[in-house]
Amino acid sequence: MPLRPVEQNYRERVSRVVAAIVADPMAEHRLEDLARLANFSPFHFHRVYHGIAGETVAATVRRVRLALATHLLTRSDESITQVALAVGYESPQAFTRAFGQFAGQAPREFQRQMREAILDAAPALQDRGTGTSPSVRIVERRAQPVHALRHRGPFSTIPHTHRRLRAHAAGRAVSDWLGISCGAPDAPSDFRYYAAAASPDPWLVDETEIELLDIPGGLYAVHGLAGPYTRINAAVHALYAQWLPGSGYEPDDRPTLEHYLNSPRQVAPAALRTDLLIPIRKAG
Repeated sequence: MPLRPVEQNYRERVSRVVAAIVADPMAEHRLEDLARLANFSPFHFHRVYHGIAGETVAATVRRVRLALATHLLTRSDESITQVALAVGYESPQAFTRAFGQFAGQAPREFQRQMREAILDAAPALQDRGTGTSPSVRIVERRAQPVHALRHRGPFSTIPHTHRRLRAHAAGRAVSDWLGISCGAPDAPSDFRYYAAAASPDPWLVDETEIELLDIPGGLYAVHGLAGPYTRINAAVHALYAQWLPGSGYEPDDRPTLEHYLNSPRQVAPAALRTDLLIPIRKAG
């Protein structure tokens, strides 16, 4: 059902706090300062934040710092100890324990697998000019109508949007769960992200939050990603930066898709499977 005005107001105020944490993960982030930013009294802020965000402020700070760690592990040559210190951990052992709980695997294993994924996407692995590699296949998708919930707020709160969509979908048949990215994340004014569900069942017309979207058909490059969702951004970046330039294809003006093949409710993070779909057309 639509958000009540008071709840919408609370969400917007909490989103300001999350945005501040994401903008500067390594800041001290004192509770009283964050409460002032959200225009709540410190006495009530902790409970309000937990009710809206689904976790404590400390958990959000820890999660955002560990997300920063995934970026450093993927795109820098820093050691595990250096990354641990960079994201606020005093020892690599404490960092390894926290990272394992966050990503479902040790940081060294995560780093190794992400570097292998980037190599897999490199043009050097293309098969005889076909534009494919062992980890990328070309498919043609039909247009697909979906029920979608637009994400509002920092990227780190996208999981909350997916949880809200699942609440809307309760009791309805769903054939596919998807993430839809329109535009480039580094151009926030033009970027939109949707949590989406393909469902044959009707959805109530008074659910004004839910939009009916048509995912356009066409060619897509598909990479099957194994492991935690924290790898998605790095894998998509590798596809665009490493695989696409030498593939014989160019990006098409359609959304980038994430097709979730299983659920973190059912399997461990290391067992998650996600198809990443990049819209393409023949170069030239």
